Amino acid sequence: MTMQFGMPTLIEIKSPEGCAALCRELGLTFIELNMNLPEYQADKMDVVKLRKIADEYDVYLTIHLDENLNPCDFNEKVAGAYTDTVLQTIENAKRLKAHILNMHLNPGVWFTLPNKKVFLFEEYETEYLHKLAAFRDTCTAAIGDTDMKICVENTETFQHGFGADSLAVLLESPVFAVTFDIGHDAGNDFKQRPAIDRHKNRLHHMHIHDARGKDNHLPLGDGNLELGEYLELAKAHDCRSVLEVKTADGLRQSVNWLKGRGWL
Repeated sequence: MTMQFGMPTLIEIKSPEGCAALCRELGLTFIELNMNLPEYQADKMDVVKLRKIADEYDVYLTIHLDENLNPCDFNEKVAGAYTDTVLQTIENAKRLKAHILNMHLNPGVWFTLPNKKVFLFEEYETEYLHKLAAFRDTCTAAIGDTDMKICVENTETFQHGFGADSLAVLLESPVFAVTFDIGHDAGNDFKQRPAIDRHKNRLHHMHIHDARGKDNHLPLGDGNLELGEYLELAKAHDCRSVLEVKTADGLRQSVNWLKGRGWL
């Protein structure tokens, strides 16, 4: 697959038409809809309108699930609501021909003791992993034989033992894959990379942005990451890559950086 770059939905551009127009102007190929925004909630998503806009501007869509997503909450009603949201999103994604859903692993609640944090998902790991496996199997059945992937993005949860175990449980299903957010890793002293490397054969999606120390989501060229190495990794694994900077100006700068080096 030719390298494909996309953009996130931006807080400064409220309309999907505006996002699609910018995407096309910049020569990008897809938009990652962010379900943290009210207009992209599963029960509010105007699938017909979104599909029409995507076709009109000759772009396609991926979906970033709500970062609060917690299908393993110990409260069954809460967990059920999150799972139902994902199932509704899967159905929307089928109609949108959105082949990637991006998700975070929720770390759950932790207790802060005098000498450490105790994550309840780790303390009650058997119950947690049972719920996670049930969520995995439910999603697998819903996705069926389509080529849709739910890509698990690295966050601080990857730095903990239960996070690595969680990823392994989800990847037992072929419908789950890995998203590598290079800025999240860099901003945490590259502590998330080992979990990525253990499952590099399942790498399917990337979030590309520059970083400097704890500052990330910087436009390409504004930080100190060896961006060429990450882009080669994306190319080697046929990853779609979201230029995950947060402003239109930052996107323009990042696109110019890629064009200047022959990536776009």
